[in-house]
Amino acid sequence: MSNESRIDPEDRALFLDAVGPVDPVEDERIEPERPRVSARPRREAGFDEMIDEVAFSDLAEAPEQGEQVQYVRPGVQKAILRKLKRGGYSVSASLDLHGLTVDQARNEVGGFIRSERGELRRCVRIVHGKGYRSADGQPVLKTLLNRWLPQRDDVVAFCSAPPHDGGTGALYVLLRRLSPGD
Repeated sequence: MSNESRIDPEDRALFLDAVGPVDPVEDERIEPERPRVSARPRREAGFDEMIDEVAFSDLAEAPEQGEQVQYVRPGVQKAILRKLKRGGYSVSASLDLHGLTVDQARNEVGGFIRSERGELRRCVRIVHGKGYRSADGQPVLKTLLNRWLPQRDDVVAFCSAPPHDGGTGALYVLLRRLSPGD
């Protein structure tokens, strides 16, 4: 039984006479202001390439290198590197640097990493080759990647790929997850 049916009709009439006509109050609630998301400033063409040239210094100290290459950012669990070496992350994209000059490779690697992070990809493969066709028979791009990649904040770890995926002529690279502020 609703409250209206329990009210005596005489009481209802007396109340309406005493109060008179009633107009509903407009909704005066104020919605809290939402923080505005600032649009990122547009970058000029070539800006990212300039950043890559600065970010990928050829003079940076390279981690120890042998046939097998591996690196894990300080503060990151070693288990992540072990999982990467075992192929525990699925490779979502691949970049082949065969035949590129050092400058071309630098630009390609920077653009590739930016693009893959933008696509929310986590693990990628970079094929650098074994250096058989270089002037001194040494893997030039492998050595430079070993210097360049630790300089990027978005690279968590990297290691030589397993033999079926390029072996010592390719790297698995684990990228940092995008955070809300990125």
